[in-house]
Amino acid sequence: MGTVTLGVSLAVPEPYGSFLQREREGFGDPAARGIPTHITLLPPTEADATALDDVERHLAAVAAASRPFALRLAGTDTFRPLSPVVFVKVVEGAAGCAALQERVRAASGPCARELQFPYHPHVTVAHGIDEAAMDRAQAELAEFSAAWTVGGFALYEKGDDEVWRLQREFPFGAGGGTVTVPRQATEAELPRPSATSPL
Repeated sequence: MGTVTLGVSLAVPEPYGSFLQREREGFGDPAARGIPTHITLLPPTEADATALDDVERHLAAVAAASRPFALRLAGTDTFRPLSPVVFVKVVEGAAGCAALQERVRAASGPCARELQFPYHPHVTVAHGIDEAAMDRAQAELAEFSAAWTVGGFALYEKGDDEVWRLQREFPFGAGGGTVTVPRQATEAELPRPSATSPL
């Protein structure tokens, strides 16, 4: 059956997810349309297609043993010059993300893998584009903020067209099951690029 490319992540809920995806596309990032806005728990990982049942059982067990936690995004930062990435920062809930990704990648499980860099939860808003566009992404989203309660995570698979598609959601144990946003900002309240920003 061959191999598949999998990823596990926390989805950024609406209206924030679509907003950040549109912004990423607007900065000229060609990958934006194919990547739902997320916080990575397991980076792109090749797996044997026959192992999918084991992967899903493992993720279901991790989710069942997990509990909801508060997460807040605010402001931007960059991994440059080490890596050409601009991101929105996780300012609350980083410890919860870190613990969760450790359980997902447990050496005893089917998603075991080493990371290229130390784990640092974030939401990518620009990757691998020219420096001026990266600077614009970092500046224009500097005032962005969002908060919600994480109630689960999801498994995605990358298609031959480079688009990541949701395969299955894994709600957390007692008290989990849904991702809730205590107070969703309206579209008008979300930060917008300045009218004087360069195109």
